Amino acid sequence: MIRIGILGAAKIAPKAILDPVSRRTDCAVTAVAGRDAVRAAAYAAEHGIAQVAASYEDLVARDDIDLIYNALPPHRHADLSIAALKAGKAVLCEKPFAMNATEAQRMVDAAREARKPLIEAFHYRFHPAFLYVLDLVRSGELGQIRTLEAEFTVAIPYRDGELRHTLDVGGGALMDLGCYPIHQVRTVTGEEPVIASAHCKCDRPGVDITTQARLDFPGGASAEITTSMSETRRRRIELNIRCANGSVKFVNPIHPYLGHEIEIHSGGKTRKETVPGETTYDHQLAHVMDVLTGKARPLTGGADAVANMAAIDAIYRAAGLQPRGA
Repeated sequence: MIRIGILGAAKIAPKAILDPVSRRTDCAVTAVAGRDAVRAAAYAAEHGIAQVAASYEDLVARDDIDLIYNALPPHRHADLSIAALKAGKAVLCEKPFAMNATEAQRMVDAAREARKPLIEAFHYRFHPAFLYVLDLVRSGELGQIRTLEAEFTVAIPYRDGELRHTLDVGGGALMDLGCYPIHQVRTVTGEEPVIASAHCKCDRPGVDITTQARLDFPGGASAEITTSMSETRRRRIELNIRCANGSVKFVNPIHPYLGHEIEIHSGGKTRKETVPGETTYDHQLAHVMDVLTGKARPLTGGADAVANMAAIDAIYRAAGLQPRGA
């Protein structure tokens, strides 16, 4: 039985961990820790979590936990994930992995030293729909990749205390949403990009509400990524891959279990497909469990996580902003 501790009384935790755990018999949530003790106790009562730790530090030090799920904002990813690893825990860390690539490397170094898994929670990466598209492109059926276009745009209205609009905790559209398109194009090409150009629109100092960038890859492919949390832009979640002999249009690669479509042009013909699967979070937890039981190697984290943060840092610099925490 894998015993899980949750860092943060977070909105994401029920669908990311609590619900998937409830559908399995090989893991259980043991305890939660929150910044506010009263809120953490109410959260635990609401979600049936038996124990509440007195602090984040107390949670990672417990001897009845095997896996820490770090659901906190990015500014607490490095210190608490490293503390958990040093305490002998595996870690599933929410995206974006860290505030910047330097922090990410420290986390990866700590995981290597502790010999414990440190996995980044890019839940889409584990769903059969994305794996299908990845296999299709890698099969060579469509030929060499020429261009990619990836967008994750969804309104996140500003309000006082909204973390994704708060610079000091790692806010910004690129950090919260754009990390997905960057990860997608890096994963599909299997290469690390050079940032050819980037532009950020900020409605508050340093906090990008919309970011666009062009990425060039060593193999000759180029990618356009767009991300926005502006209320004035229409919702769009899409990945387009154009190759020498065909193309793929993947609508809703982030949450395919909520509805998606994969449109493939190849050999002068067009076909539309969907791929069955559970929630992306169920597949993510299944992968984590396979890693912890020695059945699989992590698909995220490690050098991949450092490289994704390096691309985010480079986009911010190219757009005239500083990386988070720099």
